[in-house]
Amino acid sequence: MADNSGMSKSAFTVLSLIPPMTQLNTPYPSTAYLTGFLRSQGIHAVQADIALGLVLRLFSPEGLDAIADEIEAQPEVTERVAAFMDRFDQYRATIGPTIRFLQGGDSTLAHRINTRNYLPEGERFDSLNSYVDEGGDSLAWAFGALGAQDRARHLATLYLNDLSDVVRDAIDERFEFVRYAESLASGQASFDPMELALEGDTTLVDDVLVSLALEACDAHQPDLVLLSVPFPGAMYAALRIGQAIKAEFPKAHVSLGGGYPNTELRELGEPRVFNYVDTITLDAGERPLLALIEHLQGKRGPQRLVRTFVRTAEGAVKYVNWAEPDVPFEDVGTPTWDGLPIHSYLSLLDMLNPMHRLWSDGRWNKLTVAHGCYWKKCSFCDVSLDYIGRYETATATELVNRIERIVEETGQTGFHFVDEAAPPKSLKALAHELLERQVSISWWGNIRFEKSFTPELCQLMAQSGCIAISGGLEVASDRLLKLMQKGVSVAQVARVTKAFSDAGVLVHAYLMYGFPTQTVQDTVDALEYVRQLFAEGCIQSGFFHRFACTVHSPVGKNPEAYGVTLLPLPEGKFAKNDVGFVDPTGVDHDALGKGLNKALYNYMHGVGLEQNVRSWFDMTVPKPTVPRDYIARALNGQESLSTLVKR
Repeated sequence: MADNSGMSKSAFTVLSLIPPMTQLNTPYPSTAYLTGFLRSQGIHAVQADIALGLVLRLFSPEGLDAIADEIEAQPEVTERVAAFMDRFDQYRATIGPTIRFLQGGDSTLAHRINTRNYLPEGERFDSLNSYVDEGGDSLAWAFGALGAQDRARHLATLYLNDLSDVVRDAIDERFEFVRYAESLASGQASFDPMELALEGDTTLVDDVLVSLALEACDAHQPDLVLLSVPFPGAMYAALRIGQAIKAEFPKAHVSLGGGYPNTELRELGEPRVFNYVDTITLDAGERPLLALIEHLQGKRGPQRLVRTFVRTAEGAVKYVNWAEPDVPFEDVGTPTWDGLPIHSYLSLLDMLNPMHRLWSDGRWNKLTVAHGCYWKKCSFCDVSLDYIGRYETATATELVNRIERIVEETGQTGFHFVDEAAPPKSLKALAHELLERQVSISWWGNIRFEKSFTPELCQLMAQSGCIAISGGLEVASDRLLKLMQKGVSVAQVARVTKAFSDAGVLVHAYLMYGFPTQTVQDTVDALEYVRQLFAEGCIQSGFFHRFACTVHSPVGKNPEAYGVTLLPLPEGKFAKNDVGFVDPTGVDHDALGKGLNKALYNYMHGVGLEQNVRSWFDMTVPKPTVPRDYIARALNGQESLSTLVKR
């Protein structure tokens, strides 16, 4: 794609890179936001997606050749690696066409993939055996006679997952599609494991990663390279990229930012990190970057950097934070995807659930309705940090202006609003603006299941193009929801989610287990609520995650209010986020988690909705105390909640 920044190549150049691994179906939005903002300030800004580039280069005929060469040099391999080599010719012949199919090209290949004779099938295809119907077809129940494209994409995704397993077994044990070497960064107080990996021998994956980064630098000759690290699973690759750039392009300044440093590196004291990058910035990147660029251009001294870690001449880590106001959300400009190969992303279909698939299927333009969270009270959330605590909005007119510019640039009308919790007032105004200006888009995003989302508002949002929403039910227990300060009840969640479902909007619920003081009875009752929400058509999708206490959350800052005792953090100067705690209930939440996830997986496929919830657990658990018609009666408003609880 052409560089439309309007700046000459002799200008100061900023190159933003997305390191592996983030997403394969759509670009992670951070570089699009920053590139758009910097261009609005007259700065020559470009971007590249190294995460996608790595996968496309590895999973190509030439990439498979390189993988096979490495395997042939190994004295011993796993069974699945051996199976890969036995069918190597078939893998090599099918990888190119399959990638093109997943990119949205060559749609007729679906018919051949669906024969189950075209793609070689490894262990990942065993999951299909769970879905055999009476006629012996393992996927007909999900896709029917007319779902050839979706069926083929699911099979092609399983095929890629098989290849990912081969890479992990034979080439790099740290490799995964959605995270890469995550254990080296997540909550690691010591930098030793990361340094050991970075200074050790490179793998084929490392070599491809480095070559892609150096090619981008060679093409753009940047003065400043920005490495966006949203997750722990992107940190190793970011530092590997930084290491290579500092060696080959010593005049380029390498700066790192994103969600991971914003949460885990706020107390950074490890000077060795700066062997790989020159600076690390925290929180919203616009103001720190403007200050850094002015510094690199000789227009301001190092003491006037904003929210920036540096290493001093004496080798110490120093945090510099010159007091300057952040750029208002209204003025951050429109994201741009110029420079990213938006037609090369892969629409994967990992899971057959129609709501769950949105995260990996389709290329969505990612946009933010508001900065931060308007609620910012939830006790498990990092409410003390900028990305939650600083709440700012833009007008509906400005939001739709941005939407129109993005559609004009990308030619694609799908939007994922990536807010922590999009405010209902803003969504109502946005829906009206979209309808009044006759802007036709499809959109989805995250909300709180609060009473402001009336049936009328849900219908309005659906008419404006809303196809799905997600929100936190967390632990389906009124006692624990109150302790969490969610500001919602189970009955209220039921009514809001049903209103969305009745409007034709898919609903995904974020669920949690292991919250402080949560008992086995609480967990069983929560699953019974969830079962009923699925059975009543309130929600179509969900995900259970284990509660983790962070140092920035109300639980981490005031544990005694939640009845727990924090464990000492490990010694170290690197990452700090999750903190262990002792819960006096002594519940084995890990054992319960297996049953919760098994039940939820089946519920999302419409299986087992009438089954007793205790049957999903491998351990003896108490009977649920929740009436089996609680949600139905709450929806009908037949009785008060207190009466329902007593029954």
